[in-house]
Amino acid sequence: MAGPGRSPPRDIGEGASGRHRAARRPGRGGLSLSQESLPELDVSLVAERHEALRAAIGRVLVGQTEAVRLAFLTLVCSGHALLEGAPGVGKTLLVRTLSRALGVRFGRVQFTPDLMPSDVIGTPILDRQTQEVRFREGPLFTDLLLADEINRAPAKTQAALLEAMQERAATVDGTSHDLGRYFTVFATQNPVEQEGTYPLPEAELDRFLFKVVIDYPEEDEERALLALHHVSVVPGPSEPVLTPEALDRVRAVVDRVIVRDEIIGYVASLVRATRDDVHFALGASPRAGLMLLRAAKAQAAVSGRDYVLPEDVQQAWLPALRHRVLLDPAAEVEGLTPDEALGRVQRGVAVPR
Repeated sequence: MAGPGRSPPRDIGEGASGRHRAARRPGRGGLSLSQESLPELDVSLVAERHEALRAAIGRVLVGQTEAVRLAFLTLVCSGHALLEGAPGVGKTLLVRTLSRALGVRFGRVQFTPDLMPSDVIGTPILDRQTQEVRFREGPLFTDLLLADEINRAPAKTQAALLEAMQERAATVDGTSHDLGRYFTVFATQNPVEQEGTYPLPEAELDRFLFKVVIDYPEEDEERALLALHHVSVVPGPSEPVLTPEALDRVRAVVDRVIVRDEIIGYVASLVRATRDDVHFALGASPRAGLMLLRAAKAQAAVSGRDYVLPEDVQQAWLPALRHRVLLDPAAEVEGLTPDEALGRVQRGVAVPR
């Protein structure tokens, strides 16, 4: 499907002949998807599911359309998202409503200073009847996990999520326990200036596809919110609008969105530019480029295209990179923010035509 006024670019599949990827792709959670089972490359499916999800969440959460868009992209990309905002702006409500719109298992962990890793993952226990040791699963074993106020727990407990987010599995006493291909973490945090918060380790931050900054609503949105919620609690979606089966189909479509050589070069140049910029003490890793490109493919599909344009990369740039870079102390003294520094980097890299 080509956008108006543009011809579809060449597929850069494996090999010089432009062949598609291998006929069988390993699925997550031990499943496989055969090429025959994949849908036709109908990107309208992605846009339709995004609109349905946006409408369902919008009946409960007023405004925050950008946060909803990024939450959808997170699911489509099999990623995880970090939601940052002051208390009361709707972070937890967004994730709760999202879980109802998906029709998947939902779990929640309230992170506190005394929370232990075993409280999240689970622990081996002795069965008094059989006298055998068995593993009792913690709240980690779900499909959509809300890690609420994750930066209120010390680093040791925060690190309990690392393997789960990267491998979708948890290892306890040498035994790996699968979490399934739908396992997704939506973590919330208050700004680090707030009392009683801990900064997240860089290794864990790098596992999040996006850092979504949720700000206060506009005045008209806040008025609508008050009018909607002042009488009683508004119920969430009564039935799923993005079932696991539909999510599988959407992911399969995004997998096959076309990426030109020029776009790959653009992403590489952007990521590498952060490492040479004097405003950053730590630039973006190669994983950042992979995640940025994956997000750009999903954004292209949401926009109704089966190929990536530079604007898709640009729309994903800030949420995909703002948590993966570290400002130089001198830049912080100047009052520069990561978003401002990343904006300068983006404007300094030539856009392919």
